[in-house]
Amino acid sequence: MTGRQGPAFSRRSLIGAGLGISAVGLAAAGTGQAMAAGSAGAGLRSAPDRGRAFLAAAMDAYPDHGSIRLTQSYTDQAGLFSTAFTYDNALAILAHLAARTAGALTRATALGDALLHAQSHDPAYDDGRLRQAYNVGPYTFYDGSRQPDGFVRADGTANVGTQFGFTGTAVGDMAWAGIALSALARRTRARRFLAGAVRIGEWIERTGRTDEPLGGYKFGVDGANQKLPFTSTEHNTDLVCLFGRIARLTGDRVWLERRGRAEAFVRRMWEPSGGFFYTGTNDGVTVNESPIPEDTQTWTHLALGSGGRGYARSLDWAAAGLAVLDHAGRRNSTVPAGQSYEGVTFSSASLVANEDAPIAEGQPRPDRSGVWFEGTAHLALALRDRRDRGDEARARRLIASIEQAQDLLGGGQTVGGRALPERCGVVSASSPLDTGFGFGYYPYRHTGATAWYLLAAARSNPLAA
Repeated sequence: MTGRQGPAFSRRSLIGAGLGISAVGLAAAGTGQAMAAGSAGAGLRSAPDRGRAFLAAAMDAYPDHGSIRLTQSYTDQAGLFSTAFTYDNALAILAHLAARTAGALTRATALGDALLHAQSHDPAYDDGRLRQAYNVGPYTFYDGSRQPDGFVRADGTANVGTQFGFTGTAVGDMAWAGIALSALARRTRARRFLAGAVRIGEWIERTGRTDEPLGGYKFGVDGANQKLPFTSTEHNTDLVCLFGRIARLTGDRVWLERRGRAEAFVRRMWEPSGGFFYTGTNDGVTVNESPIPEDTQTWTHLALGSGGRGYARSLDWAAAGLAVLDHAGRRNSTVPAGQSYEGVTFSSASLVANEDAPIAEGQPRPDRSGVWFEGTAHLALALRDRRDRGDEARARRLIASIEQAQDLLGGGQTVGGRALPERCGVVSASSPLDTGFGFGYYPYRHTGATAWYLLAAARSNPLAA
C-alpha cells in the first residue's frame, strides 16, 4: 500500500472522498444507462469471466477519447471520477496475462503501451517516472471545473491526476508498473517493455536508494518532487521482484546487488517472536511497530520464494491475526441481511478502529469486521503458493467469499456513467473499513481487488522472479 507511511500522499487516502458530496449525483447520472444495460453479464458463466468483464468495461469506459487508454480504478460512485491509478493498471496487466488468451494479451499489451506513453509523455519530466494516477475521461469536478480530456491530452501529454493531487511518484507504484512491463517483455519479447521497466528501475535507484542504518529504498517523491522520508517494507518487497526480473531479462548483475539491498531491508523488518513483518520506518533508524498491515505478510511470501520459507509463519499471522467475519448484525456493517463474508482486514489498527467516529470528514463510520477483499485475495494466493496442509482448503473458502461479494455487492454501480455487466467486479471492502493509515476502503467495485482475485483464482504469482 503505497500510502502507508505518508497518508496525505496515498493513492488510497481519498477513496470514498466523494461520499456525502457528489456520489448521489454520480449515481443518478448513470441510472438511465444502467437500466438500459439490463442483464448484460448474465451470459458470463464463471466468476473469473465476470471479473475479466469488469476489467474490460473499466478499460473501455471512454470510447470517444482515444485508443491509448488506462483502466478506471473505481466505479463512479467512489467519487474519484475517471482516476486510473498506476498500481491498479499494473495489476490489470498482470491479471490479463494470467488469463492466457489472445484477447487478454491484446488488452495487456494496450495497457502496457499506455504506461509507456505516460512515461515518455509526462508534462514535466523525462526521467522514467510515472505518476501516482491519471485521468482517463472527462468529468466535472466538485468545484464545477471541467476536466474535458481523456488519458492523452490534445498536446500529446499524459493527463496527470491533478485534481486530487495524485501527482507524486511512489516507489511501490513504480515497482508494480515495472513488474507488469517486465511480464509483458517476457510474454511478447517486445524490447520496448523491457526498456520501460529498466527506466523505472533506474529512476528508483537514483531517487530511492538510501544509506540510512536500516537501508533499502525510500518512498519516492511528492507532487513538488520533494523526496519523502519513509521506507516501506511493501515497497522493498516489490523491488525484490522487479530488480530480480530485470537482472534475469538483461543479464546485468548490478540488478542483483540492488535486489539484495531491498531484500535485506525486508528481512530487517521481521519480528521472530510474533511471526510477522513490520510496516517499515519513518526515519531510516527506528522500526514502526504499529499498525501491522496485511500485505507485508503475504507479499513477502510471494516475492521471497524458497528463500522466504523461514518467514512462512507470516501467512498464519495474517490468517489468524487479521481474520474478520462481516454480516448485517455488525454495528456499522453495510452488508445486506442474510449475507456474511469472511476474509482479512487491512491492518491490526482496523480491528480496533473507533466505530463511533467517521473514518474521515464526510465519510461513514467504520466496521471493525469489514472484509478487505484485495487483501483476502493476497492471502488466498499466498496460501495456494505455500501449499502446507490445509492451505488449499482455506484459500478456497476465501476465494468463495470474494466470489460471493462479486455476485451480491456493488450492484448498480457505473464506470464513466456506463452500466457495468451484472455481477461483474469485486468491491474493495464488504463495509466501510478504517485502514489505520489515514484512509478507508468502501464497497465500490475496484480494478485492484478484481485483479488480485483473478490472480488468486488462476494461481498466478505476480511477484515470482
